[in-house]
Amino acid sequence: MLEKIEIIQRFNFKKLNKHYECFIIDLKRSNAYFNINEMIYPDRFFETDYLASYSYSSILNDLKSRISSKIYTLDEKSVNRFVECFEDLNLFKDFDSDTSSYFEKLENVYSCNINLYFSDKYCEYCIKNNFPEKWLDFGKILFDLFNFDVLNITHLEKIVTNLFFDIKRDGVYGLENNKLDLTSLEFGHYEVHPHDMPKSSIIIDVKKSEIAGYFEKENADLDILFDLLEKYGVYEWIFESYQNKSKNHDSPVLDGYDWYLELVFNDSIIWNMLGHNEYPDTYLCLGEEVKKLTALDLLEIETIPEEESELFNYYGKEKLS
Repeated sequence: MLEKIEIIQRFNFKKLNKHYECFIIDLKRSNAYFNINEMIYPDRFFETDYLASYSYSSILNDLKSRISSKIYTLDEKSVNRFVECFEDLNLFKDFDSDTSSYFEKLENVYSCNINLYFSDKYCEYCIKNNFPEKWLDFGKILFDLFNFDVLNITHLEKIVTNLFFDIKRDGVYGLENNKLDLTSLEFGHYEVHPHDMPKSSIIIDVKKSEIAGYFEKENADLDILFDLLEKYGVYEWIFESYQNKSKNHDSPVLDGYDWYLELVFNDSIIWNMLGHNEYPDTYLCLGEEVKKLTALDLLEIETIPEEESELFNYYGKEKLS
């Protein structure tokens, strides 16, 4: 019999602006609550640049504000009805769980772990891009029970995952096959030790055709940008199919460098990825072409150790072949 559910959600925005929450539904004790003892990410609002400082702010502020020490009490009828609905839903039937680890070398903007405690077993499922088919139905069941958006479905309408979007080689599409417009791009690469502050290296305002940061240009021809994003599968970096080097090899570097890439579509829909001494398979190949085009190491590929570069060259060329 199902006794407890833990719903652990992580939101990773640029410049260390993160949110972590753990909502526990204890069916055995007939209550539910946020585990505020596991609020491991403090508020970290760093000074940001004019373009992208607003893309995630409203989401992050709302996520922080909803966490409380409130205990939701459930009567016997509500518990029985929830258990019955959850069993009928068969939420994780044929679900292909993503891989998860305590320390993620490459982090997507959103992830969710569901831990199920039964009287005779324990099950764990990880969701990053692949969602159970009846995820929205599960969200409605929870909303009806607790009267708030436990699964953050509303916020996920503004975050690029496979729940509401179709991520392809040439861009991000809505579920009606409408291609979203890329309106801004921001990339940052910074040294972890001695505690370097996250900073942007490149900011691109697509609507104004302006590039700022280490490389500056007005009235830029951004067709080259779109060609590079498609050629190296950047939109699909969030999928494990572009993370083979990371899955098969650990970096020998302990501190090293962190980086982030944020793409904003239609002025408000966020695609974001973070890396900790690790990169997607085609990152180095992209960095080499950017260096040829600009004569600048904008992706700071020279910070990657030689033995790591050899691996990235191997996996990158394999992915592009």
